[in-house]
Amino acid sequence: MIRLIASDLDGTLFGKNNTIPENNLKAINDINRSKINFTVCTGKTYSLFKGTCEKLNAPYGIFGNGNQIINLQTGEEIYKKTLDYDDVIYCINEANKLKMHIHLYTTNKIITEKLLYMDLRNFKLKEEENITDLEFEIVKDIKEYVESKKPEILKLVVTSEKSLDNLKKELSKNENIQIYLIKKYDKYKDEIIGKEYEYLDIMPKGINKEQALEVLEEYLNIDKSEVLAIGDNINDLEMIKNSGVGIAVANAYDEVKQVANYTTTNAAQNGGFAEAVYKYIKF
Repeated sequence: MIRLIASDLDGTLFGKNNTIPENNLKAINDINRSKINFTVCTGKTYSLFKGTCEKLNAPYGIFGNGNQIINLQTGEEIYKKTLDYDDVIYCINEANKLKMHIHLYTTNKIITEKLLYMDLRNFKLKEEENITDLEFEIVKDIKEYVESKKPEILKLVVTSEKSLDNLKKELSKNENIQIYLIKKYDKYKDEIIGKEYEYLDIMPKGINKEQALEVLEEYLNIDKSEVLAIGDNINDLEMIKNSGVGIAVANAYDEVKQVANYTTTNAAQNGGFAEAVYKYIKF
């Protein structure tokens, strides 16, 4: 019996242009009317998707790939973990050696030297959807900013149109951090800004959506076997692989499809989320 449905947002629940297909909205409404718990699981911060969560009436949210969990019904912060200051400086130094683009996430800010790639994507989303809970701070020198302000950093992102494989290998020497390498080329191209690139998503060691789901499962007294997880990207892989039912939408990365119990015939924009829900849940 499924007691918790966990879903990624971008590329899973959202179709193109950050819209939610009507059949996906209907499936969410059916979930919320049932006794099944629902949580969004995103790599983005809560401030970016607060309005979306309210629109979805989602009772729980996992943000920053798992470094923050919020009970959206009460506002209670169930869990939070930030990067250590020394680890942030280490990553910035290594990225600066190669002149890579860096941006940082705090609870309510994105900090960058120039809007490019993922931070530009998020800026466009903020402007299009009139998101008021997220601020952008453009700084002259991101390292100097961190050294002087010492903000709490939820995650750090390094982006490039060149290969980041070697940088990932170098950064992986630091045992305090966890890194995802995401390549947005060809069919995975970022349609919002019309760019191909790859990026390193850098978080505290042990942080991922699966780990966060374990925290939420304990909070809700739900067994892993009672969880249905849906996603499309590399950062969804662990939760899909280790949940009772793991589902990849049709547009998912091939690595994700390989570990899923089922891959939908419909892509996200055609209601892949709804297809997955109605295949396994009878309301």
